[in-house]
Amino acid sequence: MIAMISDLAPAIFEQQANDGSKFHCSDSFIQNWLHRSLHWSERRATRAAQKTPANWEDLCEQAFIRMAYRIKEEDVPSALYINSDQTQVVYAQGAALTWSKTGSKQVSTIGNDEKRAFTIVVSISCNGTVLPFQTIHQGYTKKSCPTPTSQNHDQCINANFRFEYSKTQTYWSTQETMRTLVDEIIAPYFEKKKKNSGFRQPRSPCGRLTSGLFTGQTSFAHG
Repeated sequence: MIAMISDLAPAIFEQQANDGSKFHCSDSFIQNWLHRSLHWSERRATRAAQKTPANWEDLCEQAFIRMAYRIKEEDVPSALYINSDQTQVVYAQGAALTWSKTGSKQVSTIGNDEKRAFTIVVSISCNGTVLPFQTIHQGYTKKSCPTPTSQNHDQCINANFRFEYSKTQTYWSTQETMRTLVDEIIAPYFEKKKKNSGFRQPRSPCGRLTSGLFTGQTSFAHG
């Protein structure tokens, strides 16, 4: 609003009232103007509710039983039980609130549908050890990933962080990036932990990728 007034009617800011004050765009003035002139009010963006399968309780119970059986029968120590999860990180998060017609049923906001983001995969062992992160960026070349001149890039590489490009038009994990996660982050951790902790052989590690449980991505085989 300030930019529009400054461009179209800058003299408004120079006019003085009887008490010597000058006009300025206060929050209360803008809210009143939006409400009275445009009939707008602050509204929360609408979006479809996240869906889960009808048998989600059975799926959770089956997963729990499989993990409990594996841990008990193969004597998996806490240090060798890994839980990996993935989430998106938005570069510039759009707000869920905007101004729209009072009483609107459908409200759109910029930044909620077209996200500029990347995926980060975080893994942690049951004894509290946090493994190096993996990030997946949209694109087909290394140019999609953080550059070597980025802040703290060297520290991340030295800590064995993995910056991956998806080779697709999304920033989602793929079979290839999941294999890299296992080969370059999880497997080396297992080998180092078994060697340094003096576990009796054989010790079978156990891993769990929690994302995708309800998204249909239930197939991941890795030899």
